[in-house]
Amino acid sequence: MIWTLANIITVSRIALCPVVALLPFIRGYIPKLIAFVVFLIAAFSDLYDGRLARERNEITEIGKLLDPLADKLLLFSTLVPIYWITTYRIVQYEIPWWGNVPLWVALVLLGREFMMTVFRQHAKRRGVIIAAMGAGKLKTVVQDIFIGAMIAWFAWKDLTAQYGWESGWFGAFWEQFHGTVIAVGLAATVIVTVYSLGVYFYKYRALLHDVASATPGDGP
Repeated sequence: MIWTLANIITVSRIALCPVVALLPFIRGYIPKLIAFVVFLIAAFSDLYDGRLARERNEITEIGKLLDPLADKLLLFSTLVPIYWITTYRIVQYEIPWWGNVPLWVALVLLGREFMMTVFRQHAKRRGVIIAAMGAGKLKTVVQDIFIGAMIAWFAWKDLTAQYGWESGWFGAFWEQFHGTVIAVGLAATVIVTVYSLGVYFYKYRALLHDVASATPGDGP
């Protein structure tokens, strides 16, 4: 392990994943607020560590491996609790228009990451490096906005349950505004996730032809 500053940030992001996964299950708004802050730190570090490695000329093989792993672990450690809480906990946390995060949505978001991982490995074996594209970066930003808003929604719901803020004018306004952001954000997340996968597959469609035409006896 080469302990560059960028790699330390990446490893720290991995270490934060269990924290942000467990805190939303703890009763009360404070653990959920902490989870929201931890998620923001992890999400912003994702934007910083890669650029830091390039600026300091400290790009390492282990960094190339850990950075996408950290991204996928962060998505998994936030999406699974969100799905579970909105589906199996009390209706207090239901999402406007949606009710909960449907299972098919969770499978689409996680399945996209799995398919891209397999596709990148297939491309690498054929000497092709699939670099990050604008569609992929947009997908990450939209997902982060939805996930952050969702964790904050859990905290808001516990806060209003404890103090009854939803009865005031600000509480009513924020309830509608925040709920709309989540509902629209969830729809946008699904659309952009599918779109980004299509962009990658279309640009590297020649590699898809290699997969379709491969036989069990083919080499790497």
